[in-house]
Amino acid sequence: MRGCAPLLVALVGALGGEVLGASQWLAVGLICGGVLAMVGGGHSGSRRTTLLALGTAGVIALYTLIDGAGVRRSGAPAGYTMWIFVLTAVGVLALGWRRHGRGLLPFARRHLGVALGGGLMTAGSYGIALWAMTAAPMAAVAALRETAILFATLIAALLLRERVGPARVIGAVLIACGAAAMRLT
Repeated sequence: MRGCAPLLVALVGALGGEVLGASQWLAVGLICGGVLAMVGGGHSGSRRTTLLALGTAGVIALYTLIDGAGVRRSGAPAGYTMWIFVLTAVGVLALGWRRHGRGLLPFARRHLGVALGGGLMTAGSYGIALWAMTAAPMAAVAALRETAILFATLIAALLLRERVGPARVIGAVLIACGAAAMRLT
């Protein structure tokens, strides 16, 4: 799902008039190919799983395109980001209250540091992506967001002592090459 979303953003963006240069298309292709190559390590998914992943890729592409257009029209990346997170928080709090009632407040007090830290990091990282979409093509930003998989692979190998097989190594190399190609465009 993560490997297909930037490609969908690039294709739909092109239909909407967002032009990528040849080297940017190459970079998007390398990054998406690298993400998809990581799945090639012997995982056999069912047809249903594949359809769900592609559906999720479509949702990711859709919210990326909507947020990219929205932040550009707003002219205020920080304000746009704040409103997204404030409005989302209202819904999440309402659902949490409905499910846990009065138990939500003690839980929030016990986990305040984690909630605030995670919330700030999430808002900050998505805010940076939204800001980047005001200065660069949405597809380029969407593809570069997927380079986080490189860090996940390093964490898996170095901290979690997971086996990083050939498919993940090839995928990581492709992603790194795509990021370098995007930087050189």
